[in-house]
Amino acid sequence: MENQNSLLDALGIEMVEIEKGKVIATMPVNDQTRQPYGYLHGGASVALAETVASIGTTALIDLEKQICFGLEINANHVRSKKDGVVTAVAEVLHHGKSTMVWDIKIKDEQGELICISRCTVAIVPKR
Repeated sequence: MENQNSLLDALGIEMVEIEKGKVIATMPVNDQTRQPYGYLHGGASVALAETVASIGTTALIDLEKQICFGLEINANHVRSKKDGVVTAVAEVLHHGKSTMVWDIKIKDEQGELICISRCTVAIVPKR
């Protein structure tokens, strides 16, 4: 997977584990991921959540014939964070032919929940 010159590169997202039905990735809380008041930007958390869901989907489809795109995402930001690293764990809830639904939990280094998200990913034929 190519991260250079992508959103993953810009936000410092790093893949830790990719397996069928589960993805783990980390993201630093730094100047690139904080909002103007010094806290982790909710949009950065959502980008991390959609990233792990999309990468998880690619591990379950035939990339020669299919591609995937985020279709819908929601997020509840339950705790703020000013620095350090957050870890996203995505697990597939629904593995269909045209969509997959992923549950994503983003936690800090102490295991405290920062954000919980659900992402639906569309699977479409390659053109």
